[in-house]
Amino acid sequence: MRGQPGDAGSNQGEAAKKAHLRPGSTHHRETCVNKEEKSVGIHTIDAKTFQRLFLAGANRINEQKEYINELNVFPVPDGDTGTNMSLTILSAAREVEKLSEPTISSVSKAISSGSLRGARGNSGVILSQLFRGFTKSVSKSDSMGKKEISAGFTRGVETAYKAVMKPKEGTILTVAKGMADKAAELENSELDLIAYCEEIVAYGYEVLSKTPDMLPVLKEAGVVDSGGQGLMEVVQGILDAMTGKVTEVVIPTKPEAAVSEASAQGEYIPPEDIKFGYCTEFIIMLKAALKEKEEQELKDYLLGIGDSLVLVADDEICKVHVHTNHPGQAFEKALTYGPLSNMKVDNMRLEHEEKLIKDAEKVAARQREEEAAARAAAQEPPKKIGFIAVSIGEGLGEIFKSLGVDYLIEGGQTMNPSTEDVLNAIAQVNAENVFILPNNKNIILAAEQARDMTKDKHVIVLPTKTIPQGISAMVGYMPEADVEENKEAMEECYQEVLTGQVTYAVRDTAINGKTIHNGDIMGIDDSGIQAVGNDVSETTMALLNTMVDEDSELVSLYYGEGITKEQADVLASELERKFPDVEIEANFGGQPIYYYMISVE
Repeated sequence: MRGQPGDAGSNQGEAAKKAHLRPGSTHHRETCVNKEEKSVGIHTIDAKTFQRLFLAGANRINEQKEYINELNVFPVPDGDTGTNMSLTILSAAREVEKLSEPTISSVSKAISSGSLRGARGNSGVILSQLFRGFTKSVSKSDSMGKKEISAGFTRGVETAYKAVMKPKEGTILTVAKGMADKAAELENSELDLIAYCEEIVAYGYEVLSKTPDMLPVLKEAGVVDSGGQGLMEVVQGILDAMTGKVTEVVIPTKPEAAVSEASAQGEYIPPEDIKFGYCTEFIIMLKAALKEKEEQELKDYLLGIGDSLVLVADDEICKVHVHTNHPGQAFEKALTYGPLSNMKVDNMRLEHEEKLIKDAEKVAARQREEEAAARAAAQEPPKKIGFIAVSIGEGLGEIFKSLGVDYLIEGGQTMNPSTEDVLNAIAQVNAENVFILPNNKNIILAAEQARDMTKDKHVIVLPTKTIPQGISAMVGYMPEADVEENKEAMEECYQEVLTGQVTYAVRDTAINGKTIHNGDIMGIDDSGIQAVGNDVSETTMALLNTMVDEDSELVSLYYGEGITKEQADVLASELERKFPDVEIEANFGGQPIYYYMISVE
């Protein structure tokens, strides 16, 4: 369990309850602005300032993302709250940064659109909804004063709460609501805008410090909520820019969300082995919206001269990222659709950050296969029902495909796919009705956000929280049944299965009455940590002791990349002796991080 729905709880004990006083934090009014500056009295923010302040907030959380990642109540190696929130806001920041003549309206649109599409994880989706509500409220203003800021905070909180099916207090939502309440309380005060914002931020830290009193799991671990901490990093960055503490903001130009699979897995490829040497990016200012055929032709051409293609188009612009040896050819082709802007070419053989990429030939081959499959499917009439599943690991992917999944989104614990990743997957499935299996509680909100943004297909999100739940849901699919019947049958299947995971601890902590040390092996079921030990097999056995009962009929083990087939077979034999009335299956999953994923039926 984490501090905010699906994400990590955060901070470090009683000292962390005063996180706003830690080095680098500046919310104290006396340290932010001197009396002479306050006497000037700033009362409104124009569009250019709005743009600069937002970029400062994005830069602040990007700088602090690892700090937030480390602040995780649950000691599994997936403390990604900081990463998710950073990637979400950076997606918006890159859109905001491009505006040369900003208006409140254009900045608002860039923030809303960029954050919605870039949202990752529950914390990122909630952050995007806070931005969405705020920008909707202020978008028609020529400038922003206390009245507009107060209304924006209120609208943002209302929008975010509506996005969460079961809002939980003691999370980022609570911190945001506290600041909205303070903004409304002081809206008609005599404070100038800087003093007004200082009071709001100070109160946000005060609410954050009280989150352990609202969630017992936070109190037990002696921490505050990480989603709330992330939100405070954003508003602290904004305040620092308002007061002049921060004057220069550098937004990373490399789209971190597009880091290759090899980079995530740590594979090193020597520069001389990089097949396509130039990372080429540009935006086409479209003369007319791309037709489906035109978009496919452009994709085919770019994949013919390169790989690692990312192409996203709307009615006005088309964003392109491709690795190629011939950037000029890419530019020439793109010019046939409209003038270009934001052109950028990086020599990957010379830049250290581009040394960690996946084998280019493998990526190119897979992309060609996917493109060919998509083209073939597009020529066929749409089928009634299609399926998308989030998964990672070669074995698990093959299992999902064998059960009828049309499209796999690679992702999970260490990298949650974004709303845009899910939208792209929906576009690839040639079906009238598309079921999505998030298979991770931290991906459900992004999937639901993509569902709500899809207009041309009926999308159904089954809120599966684990990969074994997703597999069970697919087992329940009935080809002859209609959509509603399948929804009910699949829900019934995955809700009946018990799931477990075996992984390692990445920090010392105390949770659920258990003292856990860095490096310990943990057995986790749907309700929390049930077993802690030093041996993978012994801890897995201990976990299953708590999961298997007299009604259990089948235990399925999915062994990860750190476990050999021989080790899994030995464990399966031991389980057969221990539970003679239960059928035991051992399947290759190939997943990282988790030694075993388990289902009990």
